Amino acid sequence: MKAYLSLGSNVGNRAAHLAAGVDLVAAGEPVRVSRVYETEPVGGVAQDDFWNLVIELETDATPRALLERARRAEAARGRVRDVRWGPRTLDVDVLLVGDLVSDDPEITVPHPRMYERLFVLVPLGELAPELVTADLIARGVGRVAALGTLESLL
Repeated sequence: MKAYLSLGSNVGNRAAHLAAGVDLVAAGEPVRVSRVYETEPVGGVAQDDFWNLVIELETDATPRALLERARRAEAARGRVRDVRWGPRTLDVDVLLVGDLVSDDPEITVPHPRMYERLFVLVPLGELAPELVTADLIARGVGRVAALGTLESLL
């Protein structure tokens, strides 16, 4: 089944953090990667802009297993969780896992805020245009500017 995850970074070498995150989360499974977008932070904490992308995995992993991969990738890149919505070396969110729905206290799928955020909707629409309507884009919030492919930014 197809799973979609969002990756972002706004601390240090953002391209290197994203590239390592893609590799760690994919764990050898087939992956497609959107372009990288520079986006404004959400949550009201003063910080640098993020670089964001979305990946599509072909996987049999459960939402919880993908969350565990995400957390391991964040830890491997030195993620510190001291300020909610604060700066981070790597942030990985599980967006969708096939048609599965999860209300587990640890992982909600589909991601509860994904349809509000342009930094998710724009790259997700690149990989899965059938999931992102023009109406969703029109209602999404945040500034998003395409930077290029991840490879071109390394």
